[in-house]
Amino acid sequence: MAENIVIKSGGNSFEGELNDSVTGKAIYDALPIVSNGQRWGGEIYFSIGVGCELEDGSRDVMEEGELAYWPPGQAFCIFFGRTPASGGDEIRAASAVNIVGRIKGDLSGLWDVSDGAEVSIEKNRIVN
Repeated sequence: MAENIVIKSGGNSFEGELNDSVTGKAIYDALPIVSNGQRWGGEIYFSIGVGCELEDGSRDVMEEGELAYWPPGQAFCIFFGRTPASGGDEIRAASAVNIVGRIKGDLSGLWDVSDGAEVSIEKNRIVN
């Protein structure tokens, strides 16, 4: 079952969900996480101190709004546009990543997150 999260940075808030992969569960269990994000074109990434290996289904061509984990840097990655590694209109990670979830809704505010900005990921406990 997917777990709801909220990602916050620079006055913006983005709802998302983490999948039930081994990596997605490990990240959810480590929340909340606060770090300084780095920009790489249409990607924000930051070290989260969670150690996981590449899983089956890892890849380097991404979809807009996908959340991923990059094992070499123990980094959480938010993909929302072309990166320096992209060819054509594709969104490409530096190397294969584990797909751990997706942001729901409008992604345009991610372009406003500056390099080095504080980024937090928290559990989003939705009460019905």
